[in-house]
Amino acid sequence: MRTTEEEEPLQPLLSGRAQKKKQKFKAKKAQKKALVKEQKKREGERKRKEWEGRVAGLSEEEREKLIGSRNGSRKERMAKKLEERESKVKRLNDAKTHGQNIVVDLEFVSLMTPSEINSLVHQILNCYAMNGRCSSPGHLWLTGCHGEMEIQLQRLPGFNKWIIEKENRPYIEAFQDRKKRLVYLTTDSENILEELDPRKIYIVGGLVERNRWKGITKKKAKEQGIKTAKLPIGNYMKMSGSKVLTVNQVIEILLKFLETRDWKTSFFKVIPQRKRCEADSEKNQGDSNGEDNEVAADQVKRKKKRVESAD
Repeated sequence: MRTTEEEEPLQPLLSGRAQKKKQKFKAKKAQKKALVKEQKKREGERKRKEWEGRVAGLSEEEREKLIGSRNGSRKERMAKKLEERESKVKRLNDAKTHGQNIVVDLEFVSLMTPSEINSLVHQILNCYAMNGRCSSPGHLWLTGCHGEMEIQLQRLPGFNKWIIEKENRPYIEAFQDRKKRLVYLTTDSENILEELDPRKIYIVGGLVERNRWKGITKKKAKEQGIKTAKLPIGNYMKMSGSKVLTVNQVIEILLKFLETRDWKTSFFKVIPQRKRCEADSEKNQGDSNGEDNEVAADQVKRKKKRVESAD
């Protein structure tokens, strides 16, 4: 058992180029966050002025009528929101029995820095929110959920109400009676995942910056004697640079496939255009650019609602 006095494991040193790339990414992310915040502020100010302009020239009777209409619309929105939430709860509860089991393996926390743990927490938040929006959601599991990871997850609003399996034990113990059904998804596997088997339990490694730990998930699965597989990305597109996807991207691909039963559609809807080779991007421009633009336009709205969606 780990004690508070136990030293953290040494982290592999990043090259100067890798450090600059990471710093550049963080700066770009901070800039984007500030831009989104400013846009939300301007939009709020615009709506306030628009409302003040509408009521400025009205009589008292007209103003009360307009306010009553506005309150009525708000009640309708709240009723619709409640209905959608109840529908989501029913879908997620049904998924416990009929949904595809998807596990996020949280046993790599000791290998990550605090900022990487924070990143993983937000990826898990996105996974849960995405699953809740699906017409046929999967049954999500968090295994090895203890220590610092559990502490950080508990800080998410509404986490204790999530309809998700929170398991302190490692997946190998939690599924000891179903070990033959376990399949670890790793890019290092020689086996290509052609189809999702509803009887299987698919595991996604909860590890940020896994380029520092090449082959770690495959090695772990091999030592435990469980099967491995990789997504058939190479059959449908060529990746530029790193082929590593984030936890939420992998799970979103699986969820898209459960809805569409089409790998190509799932990959091009989820994998960012910057990660695709130019030839693939141009070839699928007609099909995917519209989707990419729609996703980009909806990104601010989705980020604003993701905590609310997770409730």
